[in-house]
Amino acid sequence: MNFTKISLAFCIILFITPTLDAQTKKIKRPKSRVGVTSVDNFVQESFDLYDKVYKYDGYAASGQSLDDDDIDVLEEALDEMSSLSDSAPDIVNDLDGVGVLKQGKATLQINKAKKALKYSIKTAKELLLGQRERDSEDEDDTAESDEKSEETTNNSDKDNNDEYDVKETPSNISDGIEVYSKYDFVPGDKTLFFDDFSNDFIGDLPSKWNTNGSGNIVKFNKVEGNWFELKAGYRLYAIPDLSQLPEDYTIEFDLLTSGVSNKTSSGARVHVILSDANTFSNGETHYVSVSLPLGQYAPFNIDTYNFFNGKAGMINSGLTADIRDEVKNQPHIAISVTKKRFRLWVNEVKYVDIPRFIEELNVLNYLKFHVYGLTDGEERVFIKNVKVAEGGVDLRRKLMSEGKISTNGILFDSGSANIQPQSLGIVRQISQVLMQDDSIKLNIIGHTDSDGPDDSNLKLSKERAEAVKTALVNIYNISANRLTTEGKGESEPVADNNTASGKAQNRRVEFVKI
Repeated sequence: MNFTKISLAFCIILFITPTLDAQTKKIKRPKSRVGVTSVDNFVQESFDLYDKVYKYDGYAASGQSLDDDDIDVLEEALDEMSSLSDSAPDIVNDLDGVGVLKQGKATLQINKAKKALKYSIKTAKELLLGQRERDSEDEDDTAESDEKSEETTNNSDKDNNDEYDVKETPSNISDGIEVYSKYDFVPGDKTLFFDDFSNDFIGDLPSKWNTNGSGNIVKFNKVEGNWFELKAGYRLYAIPDLSQLPEDYTIEFDLLTSGVSNKTSSGARVHVILSDANTFSNGETHYVSVSLPLGQYAPFNIDTYNFFNGKAGMINSGLTADIRDEVKNQPHIAISVTKKRFRLWVNEVKYVDIPRFIEELNVLNYLKFHVYGLTDGEERVFIKNVKVAEGGVDLRRKLMSEGKISTNGILFDSGSANIQPQSLGIVRQISQVLMQDDSIKLNIIGHTDSDGPDDSNLKLSKERAEAVKTALVNIYNISANRLTTEGKGESEPVADNNTASGKAQNRRVEFVKI
C-alpha cells in the first residue's frame, strides 16, 4: 500500500515538475513599427535583449548550466537593460504632437517593451546569482491581452491606411516634421542630375533617361506632379543620363506604389544599382546593388550585394527592415556615398550603413533602377524628384571656416513655404553650429527659380527663409534673436532657369554669419 502511494506520488511529481519549471509564455515582439524613431529603437532593443535572456532562462529551465561565456553575455545585457529602462520616460516625451492613433500604438508597444525589460532584468539577476525562481502567477492572459490590444491598434491603422489608391494622397505622410528632428542625412550641394519630369509629356519616356524595356510619364488626380513609371521585368533597367559619379555624392528620389497588397510576391523589389557600365545589366566588372522590398504579407529584408573585379565581393546580406507601411505611403529614399561608405534612409530611418560597401573607388559611374516581381497590370511602381548631387559632407565645418554656405538641399512643397521634413538634416547641422557657439548670429536668405511672377517669388523666398528660422527656433530651440531672414526671389540665379536641373540649383537657402 505504501509502495503504491509512493509510486503514485513520484509519477505526479514527474508530471507536474516540467509545468512548474517551464518559462512563462513568451511576450511577442510587436509586428510593425510605430514610425517614431526613438520608440521603434527602444522597442527593438528591448526585445533583442529580452530574446537573449529568455533563451538563457530556457537553458536553466531544462537543467542546462551556464558557462563563462553565457555569464559574460548576461552581465553585459544586464547593463544595457538597466540603461535602456532608464531612458523610457524620455521616449514617452517624444510622442508629443504625434497623431492620436500613432500615440496609442506607441504607448502600447512601449508598455510591452517595458514589461519585457522588467522580466529580463529580474531574470538575468536571478540567473547570475543562481537563484532563478519562476513566478507562479499566470502571465498567459496578460500576454494574450497585449497581443489582442496590439491587433486592435494595428487594425485601426489598417482602416485608415490600407489599400491606398494611387489617386489619393496618403493621409499619414509626415505626421509631423518633429519626427525628423534627428534625421542626419545631408544632401550634396552641387547638383549633378535632377529630374522631376515636369518638362516631359504624359505618356512619353522621359527625355533624360534610357531603358531596354518601357516606361512612361503619368499624372494622377490628387498626387502632385509627373511620375515616371518603372516597368517590372527580367533584366529591364531604367538609366538616367549620368556618366560620372564622384567619390562623395548623394542620391534621392520619391517612391510611389499602386496595387501592392498581401498578395504581392516576396520577390517584388525595387533595385538601385551603382555600376561600372552604361549597359542593360547590373554591371560588367564592378557594381553594387541595394533592393527595397515591396511585399506586404510579412516584413522582408533590405538586401545589399557588391561585386568587384568580376567576382562576388564581401557583402551579400539581408538587413532587417519592416517598411511595409512606408512602401504604401510615398516614401522618400535617400542614399549617401562617402568614399567606400554607403548609407540608405527610408524617410527618417537609416536602414543601411556599410563602411566598405564600395570596395574600389572611381569605378562606379552609372545609376540604374530595376524593378522585378510585380504582377503586370495590377502592381505598379513610380519615381519622382530624382536627384544626384556631389557632396553630402559636413556643412558645419564650412560654415564655421568660411562664414557662409549655400544649399539647395532644403526642399519645400511646390509654391509653398512648407519645409519637406526629409530636408531637416541640413537644418539640424545649422542648429549644431549655433549650439556650439552662442556668439554666432545668422542671416537666412531664400532664393527661388524664375517660375511665376517676380513679386510672388520675392514674397515666397522671404516666407521660406522665415520657415527655416521657425524650424530652428521651434524644433531645435535656437533663440529667435540670433536669426534674421531675407528673401531675394529670382534675382540672383546661379544656374540656367530653362532646365529642371538649373531651377533646382536656383531654389536654395543661404546662411551667412553676421
